[in-house]
Amino acid sequence: MSIFNYKQRNNINLVIIIALGCLIAYSLQGIFGSILSTLVLFTILRPAYIYLAEEKQWNKNFTAVLLLIVSVVVLILPFYALSAMVLEKIAELQNDPAYFKDLVFKIQHLVPVGDDIQALIGDGLKKVGVWATELFPSLISGAFNIVLGLMLMYFLLYFMLVERERFENALIKYAPFRAQNSQRFAEEMRNTTYANVLGQGFIALVQGSLLSLAFYILGYTDPIFWGVITTFISFVPILGPPVIFVPAALIQMANGNNFAAWAMLIFGFVVLINIDNILRFIIAKKVGNIHPIITVIGVVIGIPLFGILGLVFGPLLLSYFILLIKIFETSSMASERLERIKTISEHGEL
Repeated sequence: MSIFNYKQRNNINLVIIIALGCLIAYSLQGIFGSILSTLVLFTILRPAYIYLAEEKQWNKNFTAVLLLIVSVVVLILPFYALSAMVLEKIAELQNDPAYFKDLVFKIQHLVPVGDDIQALIGDGLKKVGVWATELFPSLISGAFNIVLGLMLMYFLLYFMLVERERFENALIKYAPFRAQNSQRFAEEMRNTTYANVLGQGFIALVQGSLLSLAFYILGYTDPIFWGVITTFISFVPILGPPVIFVPAALIQMANGNNFAAWAMLIFGFVVLINIDNILRFIIAKKVGNIHPIITVIGVVIGIPLFGILGLVFGPLLLSYFILLIKIFETSSMASERLERIKTISEHGEL
């Protein structure tokens, strides 16, 4: 006969579950990025899978494999190709001391500064290069971790797609919400993912492409490289494109190319920045709006955790956290309302 009663046994089981859950979460911290990537890709690929496998009655296994291949071709390969290009260019600049000396010399002629400031600027530029190199995933130094992470991600994603209904029913069953709140959370989570990943990704791609085109037309060097850099940093609202086109224009001004400098500044502040606001407004009407403050704070949180992918995952995690708080508040208010009605009815009966 057990020395514990029913409630005590449940409490002990709960403590064991929490302890094991914390241990498992700690063990999985190295692949947390892969798990989050899986959820994001599942949310993005889900409508296509439903259309092909459930409405068009395509074979489920074939549809899942096809969508995985498409995601590799459209998302994974271009990302790592662009990362390799950025890493190569940054390494080239770091190994060219004359480049930084020439840059500091031009800045000095444009804005007279002392020797200490010159040294500070030069050192700062080199450190920015090192920091930027660490952000991007290297296919050489981190090949094993990258391949392992991708294999895990696609392994999980395949079964999440093939067993979509079972997976989603399990989420609803074990979610700590009422059924209607679980449905609301799923819908808002989908909209949040679309707004952060697809919406902000589209804005960043447009801004990067426009800057690259402007650089090419105005005769700036490396328009493709700087367009790619702008695409990455455009995930940070307002701050993104000016970080690139303002210094570039100032350097052109220092070189005596006043037309190219002023044309870039006008195009940047009139078109590049405003197109962000226009596209953000359109996307907000379609799938939801992510406040710029959430995006900026999310980037600060995400970059130390995920590197360059933190530009996407950081705001996404913060948005999910805020969404959970909203659901919790709604559930708490509903519970209080039910308790109040129950109390009133009991007093009424008395």
